[in-house]
Amino acid sequence: MVLVLAAAAVFVYLRLRDDFNDSVDSSLETRAAAVAAAGKASAGAPGDREEGFAQQLSPRTGRVLDAAGGSGRPALTREQIRRLAGGDEIQTDRRVPGVEGTARVLGEAPDSAGAPVVAVGQSLDDRDEALAGMVASFAIGGPIAVLAASLLGYLLASAGLRPVEAMRRRASQLSLSSRQDRLPLPAAHDEIRRLGETLNEMLARMRESFERERRFVADASHELRTPLAVLKTELEAALRTGGHEPEVRESLTASVAETDQLAQLAEDLLLIARAADGRLPVRRETLSVPELLAQARQRFTDRAEAQGRTIHVRAPDGLEGELDPLRARQALGNLIDNALRHGGGDIELAARRQDGTLEIDVADDGAGFAPELAPRAFERFARGDAARSRGGTGLGLAIVSAIAEAHGGSAAIVDTGRERTVVQLRFPAPAV
Repeated sequence: MVLVLAAAAVFVYLRLRDDFNDSVDSSLETRAAAVAAAGKASAGAPGDREEGFAQQLSPRTGRVLDAAGGSGRPALTREQIRRLAGGDEIQTDRRVPGVEGTARVLGEAPDSAGAPVVAVGQSLDDRDEALAGMVASFAIGGPIAVLAASLLGYLLASAGLRPVEAMRRRASQLSLSSRQDRLPLPAAHDEIRRLGETLNEMLARMRESFERERRFVADASHELRTPLAVLKTELEAALRTGGHEPEVRESLTASVAETDQLAQLAEDLLLIARAADGRLPVRRETLSVPELLAQARQRFTDRAEAQGRTIHVRAPDGLEGELDPLRARQALGNLIDNALRHGGGDIELAARRQDGTLEIDVADDGAGFAPELAPRAFERFARGDAARSRGGTGLGLAIVSAIAEAHGGSAAIVDTGRERTVVQLRFPAPAV
């Protein structure tokens, strides 16, 4: 806008100056013709003597023969007069005594030999004042015009992009599990509306793909439960029969363990599928948190002792939480199992009420999560390189996170600033 206004100002200035100059030149030519025709300077004199003049000059001596307006001193030099006598025409801008400011002087050759040279002039003050006024107007009005155009452009851009902002706000709240939510569309049938329609179509396709995958995982997990249970029963029956060679018995025992792992994987996949569908069922009850932690410790005591480790419980008496007992035990079990598999040292189960939140920590003295694993530890099938050689599916922490979110809480790895691994569950605390 500044460049456009500057170019317009230069164009108008040059155009106006040319128009003024043409007007002055036309007036001077008319007055010079009148002086030459009348034979006296007064025929071409302006109304105001300070605005212009008319002179008849001797072509030989250059002195003033007749003058009107201005001063009586010659308006042209001897050299210019000789050139006029030779048939040339002279036009020049110069200061002339008795005339305000710079004057434009027009000298015309005499019509015949020995005739006087005619010189007429007019002040350029009016022209210069008009041009200066125009420049001042642009200097004042230009910034105002730029400011007004900028404000108007901002308002128009804001109005034009308001539908984009509405779509952005809605997009930040959308999820694949929400089947009905769509991006809002503007009323105008323009490019932004077509963009919104295209994004809504893409969202619908993504939701359909997500739903197909979710149904597949849920159906496959559900269908696997029965054959895996039958397989485990048959293997255990074969073990109870006895009379097997040591190698056969070892193979049967390993098969039972692998079957247990497959059954747990099917259960975990089914739970993850339900959580992704937004329908992970929780049945809240008022639970004693110290008792919940004690039950979790009791469940893993034998396994911890086999590793030479101890599970400690630290929770204030009377601390309660509104939790689903089954899901809470499952989340704690996954965390303790993870600590026993990958951690080190004793395990501590701690609970507290903090700013309206129930916090439960599962800590051990192990090396902690690898730097590359920590940011995605709660993602499905996320496992470090060391964990891959120790079994597991990488679903344990993902299930913990899903259970916490189903209760309106969250799960996170706590940075303690020392060699200690702490995974914390946060649940909304019941009102006291």
